[in-house]
Amino acid sequence: MVVPAGRAEGVSGGDVRRQVLGLDGLRGLAALYVVLFHCWLYTFPGYPNSSAPPWLDGLMFGRLAVVFFLVLSGFSLAISPARHGWRSGGVGEFLRRRAWRILPPYWAALVMSLLISWFVVPASRFGPPTGSSVLVYGLLAQDMVTAPTPNGAFWSIGVEAELYLLFPLLLFVRRRRWGAVVMVAFASLPVVVLALTAVGGSPEEGVNQLAPHLAPVFAAGVAGAGIVVASDRVRRLPWGWFAVVAALPVLALGVVRGSVWTVTHYFWVDLAVAPAMTMLIAAVATGRPAALVRLLTARPVRGLGSFSYSLYLIHLPIVLAVIRRVAPHFVSPGLPTFGFTLLVALPVSVVGAWLFARIFELPFKGNRSWKSMIALCRSRLTGGIQ
Repeated sequence: MVVPAGRAEGVSGGDVRRQVLGLDGLRGLAALYVVLFHCWLYTFPGYPNSSAPPWLDGLMFGRLAVVFFLVLSGFSLAISPARHGWRSGGVGEFLRRRAWRILPPYWAALVMSLLISWFVVPASRFGPPTGSSVLVYGLLAQDMVTAPTPNGAFWSIGVEAELYLLFPLLLFVRRRRWGAVVMVAFASLPVVVLALTAVGGSPEEGVNQLAPHLAPVFAAGVAGAGIVVASDRVRRLPWGWFAVVAALPVLALGVVRGSVWTVTHYFWVDLAVAPAMTMLIAAVATGRPAALVRLLTARPVRGLGSFSYSLYLIHLPIVLAVIRRVAPHFVSPGLPTFGFTLLVALPVSVVGAWLFARIFELPFKGNRSWKSMIALCRSRLTGGIQ
């Protein structure tokens, strides 16, 4: 999962960041899809050749939601540099701000996940987390080192952290002549040439080193941010329709070959669908289509997007606890368990994420340092006393 920064954020510490309408809504809907995917995944065994009824096959593409998050992350992070000639305000400052944004809620969710895995339901098929799990996941090294996972959704956070290290280099390449093309090629060609071992489905536990696979989609998002600062003629192009046209061949191939084939060929599907995702995000960022932007900026959808990172971080332990510890006492396996999970785990995850975000995410999202956070708390306390 990509860290869904709530505003367009670059590397310049002095930037006044301007929010791009609609992006939070996209994050919220993508996070909600991931929750539905996990409700489906852990209810019906046999993934990707699932025992679920075929009419639920549309829920099996959780990996593509993460790919979308990565494209959106690259796009959001690059908007501010794009407005300033693709210049960075310092690699160290960028990494500090990213750590400030993602680590506090991640570490809080890690503690929660460890407790649930130890005392309620293990998240790993290898059993409860170990000391190595605490170390590996605490250091965001899960894409490089294998350990029993406390939360199966955390794989993408490790990938995201590695891509942050690549981001300043992508900006450097982007500043050059033909920068967008060279940058995407720079991220994609080594992966294609090496033809890294194909990974079927969502990454299984024990499969790591996925950052190279996913660097091209992140780079596509960075390149797409240039549309936001392009000329009016470029901004007015029908990017939404371009996205539809780009997506149609991928969708057609998936329909012809089947959902199982699609899942087992995710590496190539990721690369094929990234341009369509980039153009969809660019369309929303430039205010079109208006109906979609209105939907994404509606209060419920925008609100969901404001705590989508927290929803991604904490939902899976809740879903697993409901499916494996609660549902067996009330319903039979299969569709009854799936329906029960939707009725129980989905609202609990959303409400729990909202509360979790208010404590562990939003304070770090709205303040850039401990100093500003403490000053805000003091001002509120002083105002309350007066």
